[in-house]
Amino acid sequence: MKSIKVIIGGRETVTVNRETSVALAARLMSEKQIGAVPVVDEGRLVGIFTERDMMARVVAVHRDPAKTTVGEVMSTGLLVANVHESYDACLSRMQQAGVRHLIVLDSGRLAGIVSLRDLMAADLDEKDEAITLLNAYVHYIPADLTPKVRA
Repeated sequence: MKSIKVIIGGRETVTVNRETSVALAARLMSEKQIGAVPVVDEGRLVGIFTERDMMARVVAVHRDPAKTTVGEVMSTGLLVANVHESYDACLSRMQQAGVRHLIVLDSGRLAGIVSLRDLMAADLDEKDEAITLLNAYVHYIPADLTPKVRA
C-alpha cells in the first residue's frame, strides 16, 4: 500500500500567504494547473484556498478578485494527513468529508498537498498491479505439468 509520501514525491508545493490577492492566486493556480494552494503565514499553515472557495466566496457574490485577499475567503477547517498514512485511508477520509484536496504534514510541517485525482490514480495503479498478478497466477502452468510433445 503506497504512502502519501510516495505520491507527493519531490514535487514542488506552491503556497500563498493571506495577503495574496485572489486574482494573483487564481493566476498562479492556472499557471501551475492546480486546484488548490495551502495558505501560510510566517511559515505556519493557516488555511487552504481552492477553486470552490473562489467560485462560492468571490465569483458568486460579485467580489473583486483584485481587491479580495485569499485570507478573506480561504477555508480554515483543514483536513490533513501525515506523510506516512496510506493513500487509501486518505482517500476514504476525503470522500467522507466531501473535499478534493488534502494537506499533507510531516512532523507538523507542510510537506505537500494531494488531490482526489492523485489518490484515485494511485488506487488505479495498485488495482492494475493486483489484476496483473492475479492473471499471472490463474494462467500459471507449473513446469512438471506441461504437456509433453513426442515427435
